[in-house]
Amino acid sequence: MTDTLSHIDATMDDRLARLFDFIRIPSVSTDPAFAPDVARAAEWLAQTLRDMGADATVRETIGHPMVVGHLDGPADAPHVLFYGHYDVQPADPLELWNTDPFEPQLVPVENDTHIVGRGASDDKGALMTFVEACRALIETDGSLPIRVSFLFEGEEESGSRSLPGFLETAAEELACDVVLVCDTDMWDRETPAVTTMLRGLVGQEITIQAGDRDLHSGMFGNAAANALAVMSDVLASLRSENGGIAIEGFYDGVQELPEEIAAEWGALPFDEAGFLENVGLKHPAGEAGRPVLHQVWARPSCEIHGIWGGYTEPGFKTVIPCEAHAKLSFRLVAGQDPEKIRNAFQNHVRSRLPADCSVTFSDHGLSPAWAMDRENPFLAPTLAALSDEWGRSTTCGTGGSIPIIGALREKLGVDALLVGFGRFDNRIHSPNEKYDLSSFRGGMRSWVRIIEKLGA
Repeated sequence: MTDTLSHIDATMDDRLARLFDFIRIPSVSTDPAFAPDVARAAEWLAQTLRDMGADATVRETIGHPMVVGHLDGPADAPHVLFYGHYDVQPADPLELWNTDPFEPQLVPVENDTHIVGRGASDDKGALMTFVEACRALIETDGSLPIRVSFLFEGEEESGSRSLPGFLETAAEELACDVVLVCDTDMWDRETPAVTTMLRGLVGQEITIQAGDRDLHSGMFGNAAANALAVMSDVLASLRSENGGIAIEGFYDGVQELPEEIAAEWGALPFDEAGFLENVGLKHPAGEAGRPVLHQVWARPSCEIHGIWGGYTEPGFKTVIPCEAHAKLSFRLVAGQDPEKIRNAFQNHVRSRLPADCSVTFSDHGLSPAWAMDRENPFLAPTLAALSDEWGRSTTCGTGGSIPIIGALREKLGVDALLVGFGRFDNRIHSPNEKYDLSSFRGGMRSWVRIIEKLGA
């Protein structure tokens, strides 16, 4: 392993060059104009795996293609499936980028260097830490100490609509002992983390209809229902006085955080005031009396993302809007059923509509929460390997949702290890996305250590 780690350090320029070639492919999955580039990125990945000696192919789906590859190892060794995504978010607005988003740059900063480009962090840089770790082990040892399969998708940033059906047909081929994922963050700049908890998601768009057309506020004011006013009342009713969610049955099945996990999180160096001050706020919202980390990792939430209706162009127009629209989402925790939460929300809205108003709903995501079994036998050696490389490691939660993790557990019957080397300031989905060079190097070296420990 020492030889492999030294080899990684000695060949960093070659590994960066491959990452740069990958980033240069504008694999934006949500925009049909980039479909040829998405396909090109899939073939690039498959060829990259083949160059390492893997049996790798591009698999067509109802949407963008999947890349599946396999590397042999000892028959009695663990079999891991590494999942990642090669698609990226659109680069817009381009005028806010300091460089061409698809021409990666190395930008020196204090005590580090940034790899800047769309996908540098999410997920091309992170994905390549594992691929390059496998390459380095093969280059120094001739083979891997474990069996490895790869599953790379091209729709993670646009809904993963092809993935459930693909997993149905490919479940036998992708059978493994554990799934490895590198699409999360470190706890802080010096502490890598295994994320053991993800929140689920219910996304909803609602349209409230009041009357058959916009009305003159002088002629119909007071007498006619105003769709925006009705929407405002409905959305305001979602919160209770203590900041909780006021939907009947919303907290059914929600458990308090176990004391040992609460103690572990309490020992993390976390500055609640600084967390909010960094985004221009001072006072915690949400459920009164609960720590910020608990609220964003272990408690369900409801957030409004957009409200519109009536006249919003320059100037002034005195209309009573007949339609109002809103988008919102619920982040869920273990014990909550996404379908029940969606239905409870819709019933809550309907029960608060005036008699001559109507509502329609559109789904924008429906996935359960995920929590890793803390007794998983792969967790301890992974944490030990991370500590060997960085001098420390921890487990943590995250407030985000990664629906694929639940789908992989459901279809393959195994748990996932979410090992992240990203930093909180990586600007993913934003202009000037970056991945620290120390994350890229440390990630590759960490995966080498993890692979060796799992093989042992």
